[in-house]
Amino acid sequence: MSNAANTQGAVYVASFETLRMTDVESVGGKNASLGEMISQLAGAGVRVPGGFATTAQAFRDFLEHSADGGPTLAARIAKRLEGLDIDDVRSLAQAGAEIRQWIIDTPFQPRLDQEIRAFYDKLVADSTAEMSFAVRSSATAEDLPDASFAGQQETFLNVVGIDNVLEAMKHVFASLYNDRAISYRVHKGFTHAEVALSAGVQRMVRSDVGAAGVMFTIDTESGFKDVVFITSSYGLGETVVQGAVNPDEYYVHKPMLELGKQPVIRRNLGSKLIKMEFTGEAKAGRSVKTVDVPVELRNRYSLTDAEVVELAKYATIIEKHYQRPMDIEWGKDGRDGKLYILQARPETVKSQQKATDAQQRFKLKSSGTVLATGRAIGQKIGAGPVRVITDPAEMERVQPGDVLVADMTDPNWEPVMKRASAIVTNRGGRTCHAAIIARELGVPAVVGCGDATDVLKDGTLVTVSCAEGDEGKIYDGLLETEVTEVARGELPPIPLKVMMNVGNPQLAFDFQSIPNGGVGLARLEFIINNNIGVHPKAILEYPNIDADLKKAVESVARGHASPKAFYVDKLAEGIATIAAAFWPKPVIVRLSDFKSNEYKKLIGGSRYEPDEENPMLGFRGAARYLADDFAEAFQMECQAHEARAGRHGPDQRRGDGALRAYPGPGREGHRAPGQVWSQARRERSARHHDVRSAFQRHPGRAVPGALRRLLHRFQRPDPADPGPGPRFRHGAAGGRLRRARSGAAGLAVQGHRHLPRKGQVRRYLRPGSLGSPGLRRMADGAGHRVDLAEP
Repeated sequence: MSNAANTQGAVYVASFETLRMTDVESVGGKNASLGEMISQLAGAGVRVPGGFATTAQAFRDFLEHSADGGPTLAARIAKRLEGLDIDDVRSLAQAGAEIRQWIIDTPFQPRLDQEIRAFYDKLVADSTAEMSFAVRSSATAEDLPDASFAGQQETFLNVVGIDNVLEAMKHVFASLYNDRAISYRVHKGFTHAEVALSAGVQRMVRSDVGAAGVMFTIDTESGFKDVVFITSSYGLGETVVQGAVNPDEYYVHKPMLELGKQPVIRRNLGSKLIKMEFTGEAKAGRSVKTVDVPVELRNRYSLTDAEVVELAKYATIIEKHYQRPMDIEWGKDGRDGKLYILQARPETVKSQQKATDAQQRFKLKSSGTVLATGRAIGQKIGAGPVRVITDPAEMERVQPGDVLVADMTDPNWEPVMKRASAIVTNRGGRTCHAAIIARELGVPAVVGCGDATDVLKDGTLVTVSCAEGDEGKIYDGLLETEVTEVARGELPPIPLKVMMNVGNPQLAFDFQSIPNGGVGLARLEFIINNNIGVHPKAILEYPNIDADLKKAVESVARGHASPKAFYVDKLAEGIATIAAAFWPKPVIVRLSDFKSNEYKKLIGGSRYEPDEENPMLGFRGAARYLADDFAEAFQMECQAHEARAGRHGPDQRRGDGALRAYPGPGREGHRAPGQVWSQARRERSARHHDVRSAFQRHPGRAVPGALRRLLHRFQRPDPADPGPGPRFRHGAAGGRLRRARSGAAGLAVQGHRHLPRKGQVRRYLRPGSLGSPGLRRMADGAGHRVDLAEP
């Protein structure tokens, strides 16, 4: 803090540029981190708006200052908090309100007032336009690796003019004694006197006409470290932080980001009903307002993929610098179009859990009627009577074991949140402060339900499940729950690879932590069921479908160019999520094998599916692939695989990851390989290309375009390129062709870097096995090794 004002003893004010992480005790974690990023990461392209901060010593001297010669603030506060029962919500609220008002009514000591004015004048001197500022708190015990103090103190946005800045700083000082802050310090073992406050004054980014949000450098629910999780909504980021909106969500795969590939593996469109923007009255507490977001903007993603990737790059730079998972707030300036980092602090929940720690795994032993759904926070299950709270004054109604239901919560609700068996809200995303608190307390929460306060009736018994993936569910009644204590310890390596079956992409990040050799079976129909939920024929026939079905299709396809694009994108995202979770291990994806009765359960399914006496032996698997009336639906599956291979595929030179596809069983599957290869041979020459991937049992007549483009993705490298041979495979395990139990043949080709000339093919056609003419033509015509084997 070499440039800080340092007259008459201790430093009272410092510019961000002079601060480092070594100044945490002086300016708190948030302001020290801002200074660290400005001084150390600007060269790496990370943009952080400038500003200044008051010091902890300035705050302590303020508390010891007495304007009227009576008892100091410090003495009065200590006496008021002595013997306070923090579990008595009413007494806690009364004590907090009194202390805050004492602080607001006490003027700053003259020296502090003068130095704040001097730094403010310096900050605005270089600007010709009127500048607005954010005034934020930064506690000296805040943002520690094991204690977040998230959202406890006040933030004031769009503050203009020195007098308004001074007023906002006074309110920030007072917020050290918010109800939740008092309770949290006791809960974490801090004495009130040992925590001081620094007020940061930072130039505002015009995200009120852009977008803003929060990002974590790990998955917030599973702790998976290979993704950046980003939330975004229109307007100022306070709506996301406070949980007032259901934001858009993006997952970015770090290894693909480093390799320069398209790393956005999943997107979820939020409702984004409101946004926060500036008002004309730029005073503390009255400088912003919330307005409705137009419908056309709600139905779009608030960030482009390019902007998501840029944010993820900033996040990984910050994480590498701090050497720990981070919780980062960002903003997009709608005026200059640039992205800025507004603050960064350590993630305090999942990063503190060790791989060897004992874990509890929750599972419902039965199902029931789903009353509401939202975004799951945590992975536990809670149950009890519903307690609907519409006003914070009613919080004392929440008894231990109740399910707290509210429109939204804020950090001041922490004293009652820890009593609840579960928390349910209408609004909020997975990165808001209430979600962070719920994780810290270990309480399952479902946020962003939309209508929970209307659907869930006070006193009703419900079960709240966060153990079924990204979507949290509230079931009617008390359902039986199985809790398993898992204490892995240090597991020794085993001499064989044990692969997993993974059906739900939303659970992949959690499952990858279990020792494994990759995924041996990822069923595409599970991805369709979990990520899409609509029958493919309804997608293809849109808009020429009945009104109710059309409305349902439009609802799920919001944010996409068309329903067909939605279907392909969500399939690709499901595959990409599983592949990213287990990267660089192999992942084998089976193409769809829905039975007719399972297809009927999808939206619109009853309109398109026949009544079969025995669906197990009916119209399914490869039989569908070859059917003329299913050709377009199967083509969408192939396009999803093509998109996954082209956009999200592992690096062909550095990665060991392999994404492989094979089909479900079918009565006519043996016809497919010859059709595929014949069509591919007609469409492109195999002489100068190394065909690295091929789907099994693709009917050439159904998907020539998709197949041709997919094969073209993996052309033979330039012979002059000395790089090592690619190891990316998209086909059956080990490049072998297998036969399904039904007797259907399958096709998989693994290319090699240097191909033998035509006629020098090593063929393994076991007598009596699947030596169909199509397969023989394939083996004769291509320079590839082809194995035929029984399963």
